[in-house]
Amino acid sequence: MSSQPTKMWSGRFREPLDRTFEQWQRSFPFDWRLIPQEVAASKAHAQTIAAAGILTPDELEKMLTGLDAVAQRPLNWAHRISATSGQVDYETSNSQVASAIVASAPQAEDIHHYVELELTREVGTLALKLHTGRSRNEQIATDMRLFVRDAIDATLSGLREWMLALIALAEANSDAVMPGYTHLQRAEPVLIPHWLLAYVSMLERDFSRFVDARNRMNFCPLGSGAIAGATLALDRSIAAKALGFTAPTPNSMDATSDRDFMLDFAQAASTLGIHISRFSEELTLYATAEFGFVDLPEAFSTGSSAMPQKKNPDLTELTRGKSARLLGSATALATLVKGLPLAYNKDLQEGQEQIFDIADTLAGLFSVLPNFTHKLTFRTARMQQAAESGYLNAMAAATYLSNKGLPFRKAHEVIGNAVRLGLDKGLELNALPIADLRELSDYFAADFFDAITLKATLDCHDVTGGTATHRVAEALTTAKTRVQSLQPSS
Repeated sequence: MSSQPTKMWSGRFREPLDRTFEQWQRSFPFDWRLIPQEVAASKAHAQTIAAAGILTPDELEKMLTGLDAVAQRPLNWAHRISATSGQVDYETSNSQVASAIVASAPQAEDIHHYVELELTREVGTLALKLHTGRSRNEQIATDMRLFVRDAIDATLSGLREWMLALIALAEANSDAVMPGYTHLQRAEPVLIPHWLLAYVSMLERDFSRFVDARNRMNFCPLGSGAIAGATLALDRSIAAKALGFTAPTPNSMDATSDRDFMLDFAQAASTLGIHISRFSEELTLYATAEFGFVDLPEAFSTGSSAMPQKKNPDLTELTRGKSARLLGSATALATLVKGLPLAYNKDLQEGQEQIFDIADTLAGLFSVLPNFTHKLTFRTARMQQAAESGYLNAMAAATYLSNKGLPFRKAHEVIGNAVRLGLDKGLELNALPIADLRELSDYFAADFFDAITLKATLDCHDVTGGTATHRVAEALTTAKTRVQSLQPSS
């Protein structure tokens, strides 16, 4: 009799699997990347069953050493590939590593089977004791929590770096002015740092969503068994503590079938993607000749194969496109789990690829966004010129009349008439003769023109969150302090 069955579950079956189905249903071609998480969870489980008397101290030490050796497999393959091809960058050879690992274990059905097979090579039949008191249902639930937790930490680090890049860009343009828009029509002047801090505010909310998701998911499924709990009297707190979880999960059926933590991660990622897309859309518009507000860095742009003069905004277009990918993965995941009965169903295997893709997409975005942001250049003279034309000081003008005692609704009407007069004469509000303005309202006086300068128009918004110069300076300082204090695992 073989020391290990070909499959982890084959005892009751008389017929072999259809060969095409066998390959089609395998998850190892994509869940191989859970090797670090599966090994970590297996080491924690080994400590738990050792405490229950299943493993002797010597067996535990041998088991942990063997699992460490299995964890080295991807790195070993990377070194082999580097030695053969001359590639030394692990990331660039990642697909080759994946192919090599999957090809090295044609019998492995999934990541759990792979680790068991590899551990058997290391420690012999002792490896078969490791599955005592556990199920693959709890294993994959644990592995995915560990993977998502790591992905969240990486995302939080990337978010923090990008926010600091936006803040640095704001500091470099602290006094620069631009037109603010509503309905894509020029509305009022704002400081460029005010506009950039709007995105920092969005990203801070994103950061908190990922932190909340991490806190909610940080409970350990190990010891939940297949559905009803482990059949041994295991101290589940041992594995939970070893893996850095807050505590064991409270219900075995929920623990093995719950994918809320994946949904939380996916939804937070999709909202972040929307914010990235909005930023990218504005920059794409502002870089056009029609706006001319932004000079996109050449290091993050490409040209046209047909039109020699072109500089295309590839980064902003691609980042805008990546948001669709994040939204699609989140939608696919929600659709996958919406109708599943308790407890584990193999449909859930399909959710792994969505999570892997989200993690990879976020990692890719944060590999380029901070450096791109540091290299952005604003055409501040043109932006200020746009902010000083088109009657963007009309709100400040109405406020002037209101401060003089005219009811705001009436003040609004008067300034509307003044704008119409300016349009007829081809003059901005600050160029209209005071006599013409006095014909519209007796509330106009010589100090009106001081109230509608660019600086006065900015500074009349002197409220918390407003674009007044000193308010933005304060907001920039506090935002920098706040973001610098953020911790990826907070």
